[in-house]
Amino acid sequence: MVADVALIGAGIMSATLGTMLREIEPSLSILTFERLDRAAAESSDAWNNAGTGHSGFCELNYTPAAPDGSVNVDKAVAVAEQFDVSRQFWASLVERGTLADPARFIRAIPHMSFVWGDDVAFLRARHRAMTRSPLFEGMELTEDPKRVAAWIPLVAEGRETGPVAATRMQAGTDVNFGAVTRQMAARLGVELHHEVLGFERRDAHWTLRLRDLGSGREREQDARFVFIGAGGGAHALLERTGIPEAGNFSAFPVSGQWLRCTNRALIRRHRAKVYGRPEVGAPPMSMPHLDTRWIDGRQELLFGPYAGITTKFLKRGSYLDLFRSLRLGSVLPMLRAGAGHLGLARYLVGQAMLSRGERIAALRRFCPAARSEDWEPQVAGLRVQIIAADGTLRFGTEVVTGADGTVAALLGASPGASTAVSIMLDVLRKCFPGRWRRWERKLRALIPSLGRSLHDDAALCRKVRSRTAAILKLDGVAD
Repeated sequence: MVADVALIGAGIMSATLGTMLREIEPSLSILTFERLDRAAAESSDAWNNAGTGHSGFCELNYTPAAPDGSVNVDKAVAVAEQFDVSRQFWASLVERGTLADPARFIRAIPHMSFVWGDDVAFLRARHRAMTRSPLFEGMELTEDPKRVAAWIPLVAEGRETGPVAATRMQAGTDVNFGAVTRQMAARLGVELHHEVLGFERRDAHWTLRLRDLGSGREREQDARFVFIGAGGGAHALLERTGIPEAGNFSAFPVSGQWLRCTNRALIRRHRAKVYGRPEVGAPPMSMPHLDTRWIDGRQELLFGPYAGITTKFLKRGSYLDLFRSLRLGSVLPMLRAGAGHLGLARYLVGQAMLSRGERIAALRRFCPAARSEDWEPQVAGLRVQIIAADGTLRFGTEVVTGADGTVAALLGASPGASTAVSIMLDVLRKCFPGRWRRWERKLRALIPSLGRSLHDDAALCRKVRSRTAAILKLDGVAD
């Protein structure tokens, strides 16, 4: 059988693309292959990411300050629009019964930014710039220490007097991307324990060489379109396709670790995702945040992440991954990236060498009264930073497609999971141009705002958010 679509990796990206295609073109044959024993076991898993429904509400690195003190909110606007697209898609799947009880994968939680000292002026300017857009309507700003203490007591307790400021968006969410991925993947059907060894282009389709990791047997599978959504393993698989576009990028992995709260009383006292400003030279994934999560139906509290150096591309990968990825054409871009980002390199080395005491000290800068005995280390997921051929680091996500549109791969990291629906819409536009016009009409039933800007239409923004909040049960956040 020649499958219409082969999805490699059962994470949020493949599950989103497969579900989207199943909804708009039910006749397509779709196969999904996953090398591990369950779907969403790597970057999509709840312990391996922050679970922030990335919407630009609290992520301070999305809103850089200019030398004159003004704040650019363009990226925050773009990410907020994309997350609202994801919310609409999930809400429609709940209405259709494709996704079950939304409380299993999404909950309302305030998104907050917190700063102190000289950064107060920055947060004030950020709030002023952001609230000009309907996407950030309702964002509150306070510089009153008592109000900050009421919002986030763990952050305020034990803090020395001095200027502080916080913003709060009640419309924020916590998303268990592992849970929503597994629901979608179950509908698609996934062949677990199947590793893709290679690709061969044959006439109008691709032949995938597969190994069943349980039996050790190898077989071939033909497919007209291949999507590689294998997280940190996507770059190596993309190279095996042999398409010229794969040579435009190389990759470098970054590890992560949380501090996980073990004191249930403390966990109950904190109900927010609170982001601060990252240290100078830190990568975007290292924004410090005190993070309420719901994992397996239980409220959790994390702080971090702490970055580090690894040679693995996947959490359940091999320490040889980085060395196996090196090619003659990839070494020079890596050296250029290292030379151009010495501060980042020093930061990663420093983070990797932090002792437990130093990690607790970093936590106490955010939560001054934190006690060491209330926190334990929790290994987070890996992120693979993409390096362009000219040595430029790409901190977001990149969709790489072949010239004929028969293969596509997603490279990169944050805010990927939150914006998966928009990214997969981009894949459909690029790879299926002949079907896009017909599909677009069907997709508008799933995503009512498709093709329109919520940033430019306040009434539409309110209508869309009201609908998705009702369907996803996100109304009524406690003050």
